[in-house]
Amino acid sequence: MERFILSLDEGTTSARAIIFDRESNVLSVGQYEFPQHYPKPGWVEHNPEEIWDAQFRAIKTALERAKIEPSQIAAIGVTNQRETTIVWDRSGKPLHNAIVWQCRRTAEMVEKIKREYGDVIKEKTGLVPDAYFSASKLKWLLDNVPGLREKAEKGDVLFGTVDTFLIYRLTGEHVTDYSNASRTMLFNIRRLEWDDELLEIFNIPEEVLPEVRESSEVYGYTKRELLGAEIPVSGNAGDQQAVLFGQAGFEAGMVKATYGTGSFILANTGKTVRYSNNLLTTIAWGLNGKITYALEGSVFITGAAVQWLRDGIRIIKSAPETEELARKLESNEGVYFVPAFVGLGAPYWDQFARGLIIGITRGTGREHLARATLEAIAYLTRDVVEEMERLVGIKELRVDGGATANDFLMEFQADILNRRVVRPVVKETTALGAAYLAGLAVDYWESLEEIRSLWKAERVFEPTMDEETRGRLYRGWKEAVKRAMGWAKVVGA
Repeated sequence: MERFILSLDEGTTSARAIIFDRESNVLSVGQYEFPQHYPKPGWVEHNPEEIWDAQFRAIKTALERAKIEPSQIAAIGVTNQRETTIVWDRSGKPLHNAIVWQCRRTAEMVEKIKREYGDVIKEKTGLVPDAYFSASKLKWLLDNVPGLREKAEKGDVLFGTVDTFLIYRLTGEHVTDYSNASRTMLFNIRRLEWDDELLEIFNIPEEVLPEVRESSEVYGYTKRELLGAEIPVSGNAGDQQAVLFGQAGFEAGMVKATYGTGSFILANTGKTVRYSNNLLTTIAWGLNGKITYALEGSVFITGAAVQWLRDGIRIIKSAPETEELARKLESNEGVYFVPAFVGLGAPYWDQFARGLIIGITRGTGREHLARATLEAIAYLTRDVVEEMERLVGIKELRVDGGATANDFLMEFQADILNRRVVRPVVKETTALGAAYLAGLAVDYWESLEEIRSLWKAERVFEPTMDEETRGRLYRGWKEAVKRAMGWAKVVGA
């Protein structure tokens, strides 16, 4: 009987289930969106039951489309939107809506904690204190949901990020992996344990926390009444770490960039914890008794800038049109677009920066804006990669996400980085990373070497730009960024 791996890819707006075969081919996909809830300005929530319903329906759909039985699934891997915080009781019933990673309700709380404990938190967790991470969200729930803290102190409340909630629903086991634990702002990434001092700072009882396990091991088996089979759940990683694994980024210095609404760039730093003032240090995965670390840079707005061209100022009808427009020009003719709609992320970390278009003349048209937008995505990626190169040698950039279909962007990315950019055959790299982790745990795949042999490049983009042009263009970009920074303070907005 032929067997397969099922990967659960639970994102911010939809839940997906993807079935892979032994050669990493996609057999089928099930996908369902779930609602976003905005109870107050700046607050973002999900209903955990709606997440579970969407994920379970996706599983059933994927199995039906692949025309296989649950008993043919050798293992299940899980990957998830990170930092989103859920609390539930031992029956699996949620005790409040999930507080989503995007939610800013705890920003003021974190600012106060950061002033006193910022250095301690950075040293222990590798993270810059922010409402983005789980710790302040969990504290808010314990402080604001009536009776929740009392139940938690009695051991009647379970906390987890979305991976933990899904695994609990599937198996009854309360676990997470090192990669997700490292995004909570409660986990000591050197000592590999929940940190007593951090728990005290955020006033969180240890009883609510899941057991932290490796990213590739059997956590439990699916309840028979769910799928009609007891399937091992044996892979788990946060979405960005899963992408790095799915890109076979196993050695120090290997870097991946995921181009979505924003962009996430991760560099494998091997067994060494490396700190940067402007990047996050995180655990990539735990495997075979060893921890692999990574540096991470988050760019807030990349694909969203293309969406703005389409939906905001309506100069394009679809994202692929930007490539056609960009190729009409020999150069950007001095036009730059800094898409700082919500401030600038890594490596600038300026929440007061605002979007800027500069270099406009009477001859500027929509071709220039389209090209400047694509170039901005590449410049922002170089900003992060340059910061990473201070700490780890980088040879190439492996890419994924919707924008990688744009050949102009990939060519310009290679040129401005002066590094080759590699686009893989299998585009579902997030789900594939979780599948690989799950399969390794049950010997579906035997080794990292076997997985490395399965990874295939669809196209390699080599730099062709001369050094003088590269330097001149990038200097122009840095000057444009300077003019965008702090703008909200200048105008009082």
